[in-house]
Amino acid sequence: MNTTRLAAAFFDHFQDQPAAIVRAPGRVNLIGEHTDYNDGFVLPMAIDRAVWIALRPRPDRQVHLHSLDFDQSLTFSLDDLSQRTGWAGYVQGVAWALGDAGFALRGWEGVMAGNVPIGAGLSSSAATELAVARAFAFVSDLPWHPKRMALLAQKAENQWVGVNCGIMDQLISAAGVAGHALFIDTRDLTTDPAPLPEQARIVVFYSDAPRSLASSAYNQRRAECEEAVRRLQSALPGVTALRDISAEQLEAHRDLLPPVIYRRARHVVTENARGLASVRAMRAGDLARFGELMLASHASLRDDYEVSSQELDLLVDLAVNAGALGARLTGAGFGGCAIALCRAEDAAGLGQDVIGEYNGRTGRAGYAFVTVATEGAGVITSSVS
Repeated sequence: MNTTRLAAAFFDHFQDQPAAIVRAPGRVNLIGEHTDYNDGFVLPMAIDRAVWIALRPRPDRQVHLHSLDFDQSLTFSLDDLSQRTGWAGYVQGVAWALGDAGFALRGWEGVMAGNVPIGAGLSSSAATELAVARAFAFVSDLPWHPKRMALLAQKAENQWVGVNCGIMDQLISAAGVAGHALFIDTRDLTTDPAPLPEQARIVVFYSDAPRSLASSAYNQRRAECEEAVRRLQSALPGVTALRDISAEQLEAHRDLLPPVIYRRARHVVTENARGLASVRAMRAGDLARFGELMLASHASLRDDYEVSSQELDLLVDLAVNAGALGARLTGAGFGGCAIALCRAEDAAGLGQDVIGEYNGRTGRAGYAFVTVATEGAGVITSSVS
């Protein structure tokens, strides 16, 4: 994002310079899919695509925000919130969650823009939420605690917007570390930065496939995991989530589970193990092993959890055939994006080759980009001139 262009857009709307520009990134999840709502382990990284807001404080409790991406404006009072749909709902939801937590909020006016693809499974919603939270923190002199702000952003999405998401997207957007993925224990929200080897690159492939089943299937998978826990508690009374079950315990008690429920549980249990193994591989600089774990994760998501699609499977196959060390879908599935792990010198060419072949076979308008791990939400300038 050209911050000079964003500042110019702010001037066009408010006839002055912004007091600050804040930023919050989107994410890809390297491994650990559909584990966050099972108290498990995830390994996302904040990417170099983000949502930016140029803003200045107001003397009242009004918020005036213009979205360049949607060419729409939003105006509301912090004393009279009403639930709106679309992007406006995420903005108001964050205001509600912060106010409900007892923070004294000031009004502000701003211009917002982003380059996280919307609806692609790269967490444009979480990036919006954390950028808005960072804006409120700036104008209201709030302490910035990434974990607490991530939890409040999640609350906004769960209770205000009505999307029953886990914590991963908001936490990586709030607490990302440049050059690192972030190993997150979603039970206690402890985080441990895991360095990406210097020779490694992540290529993101957007499938251009609709995600019409993603919401309903997501809720169904959550319910299936909860059913697995209920059934296994008769034999394992200390279990409160699939996180608590080992692969050996699951196999020993698989007769308690219908076949579909068993497969869902097997994905989560084995995915947690792959997450732990991936961190060890990254710390050792073992890209080959990390790539193997990514491929095993995709196979599990495809066969046991059944959240892949023909398009995502094709992208993974094409990436491997083009020389990627590993590849998998990222995000909830049913469309959206796949990612590939490769060496730095191969990244750009691999991305072009795969997406060219993919678009030719499917007739879709997919695209690829190489990304790096960036910092989480922050104020990138507070003295724009």
